[in-house]
Amino acid sequence: MKGSDKFKYKLQTATVVEKLIAINVLVFILFYLFRTLTFLFQLPSDFLLEWFSFPKELGEFIFKPWSIITYSFLHGGIWHILSNMLILYFSGIYFLNYFSPKRLLNYFFLGVIMGALVYMLSYNLFPAFEATGRSYLIGASAGVMAVLVGIATYIPNMRVRLLLIGSIKFWYIAAFLVALDVIQIPMGNAGGHLAHLGGAALGYTYTKQLQKGNDIGSWFEKIMDSFAAMFQPTERKAKMKTVYRKTSDKKSTSGPRKSSSKKLDKDEKQKQIDAILDKISKSGYDSLSKSEKDFLFKAGKED
Repeated sequence: MKGSDKFKYKLQTATVVEKLIAINVLVFILFYLFRTLTFLFQLPSDFLLEWFSFPKELGEFIFKPWSIITYSFLHGGIWHILSNMLILYFSGIYFLNYFSPKRLLNYFFLGVIMGALVYMLSYNLFPAFEATGRSYLIGASAGVMAVLVGIATYIPNMRVRLLLIGSIKFWYIAAFLVALDVIQIPMGNAGGHLAHLGGAALGYTYTKQLQKGNDIGSWFEKIMDSFAAMFQPTERKAKMKTVYRKTSDKKSTSGPRKSSSKKLDKDEKQKQIDAILDKISKSGYDSLSKSEKDFLFKAGKED
């Protein structure tokens, strides 16, 4: 395989969780690279953070509405992004065993939106925040908590083996992290912990509604599908042309038949590859049978 083909193959086989993690890590690296450059040349750097982070003031948010999503891809340090990505990966593995990749994105981004709204409402409602100055929200924690609490609500009694702790029920983990956020509100970063709780509440409510047959995130999925369709190339319809075949020359028909059969075999092979890649994107590489793995390996070597 060529380098570009390998990258395309890895991109197609990566799960939606791995793609989310990759985007977060890439943005984190680029953001801190920018901050390093501004430090070396003594240039202002806070404007980039303020432009994409979520504000507590409604008036400021109106002028940058994209920040209700973009803030989730900014992180305040190594530990901040590391803890978020570890929890997202852990909970995402279980989530994709029961739900589709699109639904995981619903949980994540709706959790991000709910976390931002709870953060803004809290800073403008509770007396404890009246004396605070300018404040901004960053981090993917609200979306991560939505995914974690969402799947924990769906499989609460699923036992998970953790290092040094042993086997523990899934909902214990979610309940511990929620309780930790509640306890830490008076200790610092109150807005961030309240945003986490907003995401957790979204995850719990979403799963409970799904169990009743109501998909409260279907509207957001339609928006994402419409947005994705804008970047997909439109297929051009082939022009129709009338072809007359001579029946008198029998020898001349043997060549095209062979080439068409080869083309048919190639099309069938590509369809089988596409089906295997779709299966990987939905359920992961480990879900493939041995024959499917062998077929994909041989196809890669031939290309």
